[in-house]
Amino acid sequence: MRKVSRGVSRPLLRRSLALLAGSALLAPLAATGPAVAAADPYTVTALKVTVRAGDRTCTVDADVYRPAGAGAAHPAPAVLTTNGFGGNKADGSTDALAKALAARGYVALAYSGLGFGRTGCPISLDDPRTDGRAAGALVDLLAGTRRADDGTRIDYVAEDGPGDPRVGMIGGSYGGAVQLATAAVDHRIDALVPLITWNDLAYSLAPDNAARAHGAGGPLPGAYKWQWTGGFFLIGEAQGLLHPNLDPSRAGGAGCLHFVARACDSKRLLDSGSYPAARTREVLAYLRSVSPVSYLSSVRAPTLLVQGEDDTLFNLNEAAATYRTLTAQGTPAKMIWQSWGHSGGMKKPAPGELSLSRGNLDTSYVGRRILAWFDRYLHRRTATATGPAFAYYRDWASAGSPYAASAVFPAGGSRRLYLSGDGTLVGTRREVVRGSREYRNLRTPTSHSESSLNGLLGLPDAPPYDARGTYLDWTSKPVAGGPVDVVGAPRVTLKVSSPQAERAQRSPDAADKLVLFVKLYDLAPDGGKTLVHRLVAPARVPDVTRRFTVELPGLVHRYAPGHRLRLVLAASDDAYAGNRGVKPVTVGASPSDAGVLELPVVHGVLR
Repeated sequence: MRKVSRGVSRPLLRRSLALLAGSALLAPLAATGPAVAAADPYTVTALKVTVRAGDRTCTVDADVYRPAGAGAAHPAPAVLTTNGFGGNKADGSTDALAKALAARGYVALAYSGLGFGRTGCPISLDDPRTDGRAAGALVDLLAGTRRADDGTRIDYVAEDGPGDPRVGMIGGSYGGAVQLATAAVDHRIDALVPLITWNDLAYSLAPDNAARAHGAGGPLPGAYKWQWTGGFFLIGEAQGLLHPNLDPSRAGGAGCLHFVARACDSKRLLDSGSYPAARTREVLAYLRSVSPVSYLSSVRAPTLLVQGEDDTLFNLNEAAATYRTLTAQGTPAKMIWQSWGHSGGMKKPAPGELSLSRGNLDTSYVGRRILAWFDRYLHRRTATATGPAFAYYRDWASAGSPYAASAVFPAGGSRRLYLSGDGTLVGTRREVVRGSREYRNLRTPTSHSESSLNGLLGLPDAPPYDARGTYLDWTSKPVAGGPVDVVGAPRVTLKVSSPQAERAQRSPDAADKLVLFVKLYDLAPDGGKTLVHRLVAPARVPDVTRRFTVELPGLVHRYAPGHRLRLVLAASDDAYAGNRGVKPVTVGASPSDAGVLELPVVHGVLR
């Protein structure tokens, strides 16, 4: 086996290291689960399985957890699980989930995803043509139609037919998208539980929230999420340092050590800050080809989606887009919005919440829903109740369950507020004051929402701020007569005026189009302000001569009595790449022509 040199220097690795110098990003990757005790109700066998993944052949490193009593005469359903980005089969969450499921009578197969741990092949971003096909080979192993490299054959998994094992999948983030990728190319998968994962990787890495149709990405890259993207590329490129003597099949391409060439090319384009039309279309097409948005039409496995409210990497809109697509095509699907996501760092989940590292399936709301899902679709117990279509965590709930349920998504109704020329949010058009105001961007970022890696690691971060003259805001009256609960993705429709942006948008380079950042604050009576989960909606305005709509990230938030809503339109954000050149922006208003903020309200009244 080839040892990867520590002295190898590649352009993208150098750039990622420069972006993240001094961070402790890799610290949580060292965590592993406890060793299996002799009294555990299962045995664990380590296996190697050589698979074909796209145009490469490589070896997958796996552990099979066989529950006590499972055998050819008493077969059990199986569950596949794999790691999040940067993890492996033995990390805390992958191992803990496998143990928890095996203890409940499931055959659990935990494996290191392609490009991670001791599994071969470069990182290919959960591509169904590679990662999905590789997972399908593991389904063959569970079916007994393929043997492990040492000759081991599994003959104790329940079957729906010859070569068709009863098998589900579970995992978070990178281990979530691979489930949908696998189910799209292998219809033997019977149930999925993807947690905190993406719908459209082009949106995740360069979000454009303008002109989105129910979460689907638009034709342009938005504002490059350079902190998150740089962090994950650093994790991928550092695999040679974390795991010396890697299999030669792990070698990447196009200047990357451990990523496939097209992933490397995509980051190069995003780093460049220039989006020439033909090249940009090619990169967006690739990122979407490895994303559920492009292949959900082939997914038939019942899917329980779990997404995090505290997540600026893969926000709630991504799960909502997947849910809408699956249910519209008749695929059984339900959705839970839990409290924690990628931005929660290493904090301990709130009481009653699922902890992947503890595998507390029996004692958490989400865990019990997962067990019911597998009971229904893997044990075929059709009387098992799998819960409401939509459930969401409420951090303000003080009694009973913190989760609320809805038979439909979205829940509740919509309430409109209008953007008045005097900087207020008003309830009717007749209250709109005629007027206009202006802001301008500078050549350096002047607004702060988050330091993404601080959120990932649970480290302190500076409070959100916006520099005077580089943003506009509109503020509502204080909430009165009871709290207002917002659940879903707010939307704002408006028109801006910017002669400089109008001239620049004629350029064939999409990066010249105006970028703005929309966000909602909660203003307390004492003057304190909260940017809920530090969520921001970057938008690359398609045409500044026309009205456009920005879909904000979904949120679950209570505006208490006396609190006010503040809508902010900012020129920049230091967690994202922004405008090229200075582009002053004016927003005007009149009773007949005012911007509109639509809020998904499930409880309470806004004036």
